[in-house]
Amino acid sequence: MLYTENQFKRYTVTSALPYANGPVHIGHLAGVYIPADIYARYLRLAGEDVIYIGGSDEHGVPITIKARNEGITPQEVVDHYHAIIKKSFEDFGISFDIYSRTSDPIHHRTASDFFLKLYQDNKFIEKTTQQYYDEEARQFLADRYITGVCPHCSNERAYGDQCESCGTSLSPTDLLHPKSVLSGSEPVLKDTKHWFLPLNEYEDFLKEWILIQHKQDWRSTVYGQCKSWIDMGLQPRAVTRDLDWGIKLPVPDTDGKVLYVWFDAPIGYISATKIWADQHQKDWQPYWKDTETKLVHFIGKDNIVFHCIIFPVMLKAEGSYILPENVPANEFMNLENDKISTSRNWAVWLHEYMEDFPDKQDVLRYVLTSSAPETKDNDFTWKDFQAKNNNELVAIFGNFVNRTLVLTHKYYQGRIPAKDVLNETDRAVMEQIKTYPELIGRNIEKYHFRDGLSELMNLARLGNKYLTDNEPWKEINTNPQHVTSVLNIALQIAANLSILCEPFLPFTAKKLQTMLNMQPAKWSKAGCVSLLDEGALIGEPTLLFEKTEDSAIEEQLLKLRKAKEQNAQNAQQDVEVEPQKALISYEDFMKADLRICQVLEAERVAKTKKLLKLKVDTGFDIRTIISGIAENYEPEALTGKKVLMLVNLQPKEIIGTVSQGMILMADCNGTLGILTSDKDMPNGSIVK
Repeated sequence: MLYTENQFKRYTVTSALPYANGPVHIGHLAGVYIPADIYARYLRLAGEDVIYIGGSDEHGVPITIKARNEGITPQEVVDHYHAIIKKSFEDFGISFDIYSRTSDPIHHRTASDFFLKLYQDNKFIEKTTQQYYDEEARQFLADRYITGVCPHCSNERAYGDQCESCGTSLSPTDLLHPKSVLSGSEPVLKDTKHWFLPLNEYEDFLKEWILIQHKQDWRSTVYGQCKSWIDMGLQPRAVTRDLDWGIKLPVPDTDGKVLYVWFDAPIGYISATKIWADQHQKDWQPYWKDTETKLVHFIGKDNIVFHCIIFPVMLKAEGSYILPENVPANEFMNLENDKISTSRNWAVWLHEYMEDFPDKQDVLRYVLTSSAPETKDNDFTWKDFQAKNNNELVAIFGNFVNRTLVLTHKYYQGRIPAKDVLNETDRAVMEQIKTYPELIGRNIEKYHFRDGLSELMNLARLGNKYLTDNEPWKEINTNPQHVTSVLNIALQIAANLSILCEPFLPFTAKKLQTMLNMQPAKWSKAGCVSLLDEGALIGEPTLLFEKTEDSAIEEQLLKLRKAKEQNAQNAQQDVEVEPQKALISYEDFMKADLRICQVLEAERVAKTKKLLKLKVDTGFDIRTIISGIAENYEPEALTGKKVLMLVNLQPKEIIGTVSQGMILMADCNGTLGILTSDKDMPNGSIVK
């Protein structure tokens, strides 16, 4: 029985499928897998019918890029990383009911059948478009195989699907001076036929379903991003790609075409359910097609559009599937005040953590949950990890349990004493114990996992205070009859902790229940003040948590410092110098009006991380420039600075503001530097 939700017959819980081109790091855990695991574990404890689905996403361009870089096949890439990811999740206690992979034959059939259903129902738009083709490599280029100059911020390393400097979504044909990653040559546009999902035809449905029905219960980040997309107007989106790695298009005469990875990946949730159902002799369909099933997607914020707009439109177009009730996407977790980066090895990898901190899965689960990026980006630091372990898990939770069990063995030979004499304080504490299951449960049901964990620790704090206030080690000499009640109640608190901590700290729950000689119990049993029978024998106390020493933290910080030093060396030794562009005439160059200008004002553009809005004095007017340099320059550092600027660039609207020119920058592997004059030249001076 749940506290806040409408009663559903069953629950289908999914977590985003990680790309099988690298291991899992703490950003993945904090953003997706720990919240989903807490929710699924809680539902099981509450007696609900739930399936928790995961799996590796093994198609798409990132896989082929990894294979190309390492000189192996895409299949070798996915086999290697699927095994690493799956084991990491198992070791860490992520309780998937099924962890599948999109290379499974059942998934290929499921995705193909899904496409064919929409194809036969005329849900797609079939059209021939021009896409970039590498004549040297003799293949069409996926978006990530094309780089060029971003038309919005002039970043020269923008990809065909997104500029990572200003964050703008792009199409390959938006890029200036495109080139192929495969050969380095300039690609040509060539006709190719593809199938498109007409998202624009579902705008009214999405407005009703998201903007009206889920305005109150979806997180503001999720709702806001969906609203922004819908307000801008949706466009048809291709569901097929010219690629040799993926699910072959189940249509005659379409060799060399596969389902686009964003189309086949979410169908992986459905195919995984089929595999699980076959293994357990169950019917998979109620988990996806019964309106009395609640579907919840756990994702990071970079997957919101796919799970809230595109996949629901796919399900709606098919016609027989339910839609997600909630998509509680998290923000990003940073590391030591820097964005987690797999390419820079700036991450805490889960498999390495398990080697460095064996049997301490719950410490990381606790730290990541207590600082979860539920409403904004948050930061993981090793010093905070140490503090939360030593000052909270050890000093509060572990200390209470240890004191209680040690005193029980000391005074009563490990047998649970009776509640003989009860005073008002004892009765008040017993009443408080009864409130915690609902306090914690309501927070979990509302996806407020950080607050739920806080309430769990408040119960441990209650136990510590209760022992400290009563001082049974003193009262044993003056009022031994009351000490039996104190330790009985303290033991009942410990028993309640063992049930209520299971969603958050499953390894601790099992260890504590073993010490108390109690069987795992359902959530409905929590809140009871007689979970442990009087006279029953408990086990010997062992430490639930151990202090993390400075040396262990210094070792982790040293590992990060080495990664940063290696990155600096790589930047010096392996600077990628762009090849010379095509020759231009002197007349073409003279068309560019380059001037010395001065930045008068600078401010960050709201709701962006990389854009600055600059007011610039050109010598003959005052202009506004939008520049993607916020990650390299603070606004105050630019005010008053002389810069080189292209002043006769065609104005362009960026994020609702017309940008009138371009600040010239030098780019070295993503690090930007402003170009200026070595003399104090007047504003408007011409660069020759």
